Amino acid sequence: MNLSKQLYRPIDNSPLLVFRVFFGILITVEAWGAIATGWVRRTMVEPEFTFNFIGFDFLQLFQGYGMYYYFALMGVFGVMVTIGYKYRFSMLGYGILWSGAYLMQKTSYNNHYYLLMLLCGIMALLPAAKHMSIDTWLKPEHKKIHMPRWVILIIIIQLWIVYTYAAVAKFYPDWLDSTVPEILMKGRKDYWLVGGVLQQSWTHWSITIVGILFDGLIIPALLWKKTRKWAFGTSIFFHLFNSVVFRIGIFPYMSLAFSLFFFETKTIHRIFLKRWKPYFDPKEHKEFGQNPVTISGFKKLGILVLCSYFIVQIALPSRHWFFQDNVLWTEEGHRLSWRMMLRSKSGRLVLTGEDQETGERFIINYKNYLSKKQARRITTKPDMIWQLAQYIKKKYASQGQDIAIYANSRIKVNGRRYKVFLDATVDLGSVSWQHNKHHDWILPSEDYLLKD
Repeated sequence: MNLSKQLYRPIDNSPLLVFRVFFGILITVEAWGAIATGWVRRTMVEPEFTFNFIGFDFLQLFQGYGMYYYFALMGVFGVMVTIGYKYRFSMLGYGILWSGAYLMQKTSYNNHYYLLMLLCGIMALLPAAKHMSIDTWLKPEHKKIHMPRWVILIIIIQLWIVYTYAAVAKFYPDWLDSTVPEILMKGRKDYWLVGGVLQQSWTHWSITIVGILFDGLIIPALLWKKTRKWAFGTSIFFHLFNSVVFRIGIFPYMSLAFSLFFFETKTIHRIFLKRWKPYFDPKEHKEFGQNPVTISGFKKLGILVLCSYFIVQIALPSRHWFFQDNVLWTEEGHRLSWRMMLRSKSGRLVLTGEDQETGERFIINYKNYLSKKQARRITTKPDMIWQLAQYIKKKYASQGQDIAIYANSRIKVNGRRYKVFLDATVDLGSVSWQHNKHHDWILPSEDYLLKD
């Protein structure tokens, strides 16, 4: 049997149905929790402007108090996904709103937010409400107990890409000698009960080794039946540790929910849905005989689209290798590349304005334009410094003053000494941003990142 027919071979849909419920609950918590914890207020309401992804400036129109309603609506869509009501509409609705919120700001950038955006798009395509849903309760003729095999494969391949890049990114000196884990744990020394343990050298080395091994091996270990239970047990510890220590929201629990796609469908059905739906066994259904799968032109197009999607997913995280200098220094290509918790950076920034008519120079107190969180994050991000310069230049222009803006910036990476970061002779208010090209006003790191 060819690959196309294998991809469309029907299997029991219990893993997808159960995952839809877990996924719906988690994205609801993510949306309404963002309001309850003050995240929306700090990130989307209080700032004078948010640092949107460059090219998405129009999203600034949504910034402000309306974001409370925005995230409240997202939560409603999350509930609809959970119960399977108007599933595709609600999943697309959540995905579009989440993507807008993600692209609207970079102050709270997190790779997990990007993954959630991708998952919303994937889940909108999947037949996740064909049973155990309001949709099939209202229209029983749409009820199904099976799904094509590619549904599981698309989730597994997406996860494999994420974890593989996360593992590869850790193969650099500051991670391999436990420098980064040690720095990350210093900020957690006051944690109740575990704070002292997190400062121990053996803890840092454990994080170093386990971080690479887990990211690199967890998907193969879950796929192999002989190691699956051990891998799942390890996943529980690993993700709960991340949840407690790093406080990264819903992602650890979503990662555990992904395990549903690695266990046999019969096992998932027996544990979760034995009383709620019959199990689908192709051998017991005559309509799925020796050659039950026919591959139409539409299905072939679907395979082509999926292949194209994964080519992009494989290529996009590797783009930073084609930029000049090290991504740890320049940040160019860092986003969308699954480089998670890999470095510690801090910076110092002074902005100087120059009146283009009089030549008079003056210090710009950029913190007047930013929230406290934005002011902390901006100092090591060249794209955000550039955006701020553009914003301030427009502010002065609206008052009839044409100014140039220069940035005196120093940063330190992974505990090293501070080093000059940006060329202070370049007017950042007049240069353009190039998405796929190195910016010469980011000074070279030279041998700064090499170990002594």
